[in-house]
Amino acid sequence: MAQYLLKMIQPVGEVPDQSVLGPVMEKLGAIQQELAAQDSWVFGGGLHQPETASMVRPGDSGPVVTDGPFAEGAEFVGGVTIIDVEDLDEALRWARRYVEATGLATEVAPFIAGMPRA
Repeated sequence: MAQYLLKMIQPVGEVPDQSVLGPVMEKLGAIQQELAAQDSWVFGGGLHQPETASMVRPGDSGPVVTDGPFAEGAEFVGGVTIIDVEDLDEALRWARRYVEATGLATEVAPFIAGMPRA
């Protein structure tokens, strides 16, 4: 089994109202239940708009904390899911389900195997 990060990419700006967001969240919940039923669900969650983020960068006197995202852009990572599946093909099948449910682009990135875990 291998772990993959699914990153939902959404536009910066207004959050859709509940009439739009509600059905999307129901679809995502159903997908997450399917993943959990086959022991492939690891973690998932949504993120606030990028202006709520903080950045910690190296500085001459130690780490420096600044407000806001690393780079300005029209899109940001609006949600993440970590899945544990057989291979990339299976991860891509799940990513397609997320795209169908949300209408958002989803990046699929494999974790490096063998890294220490807590």
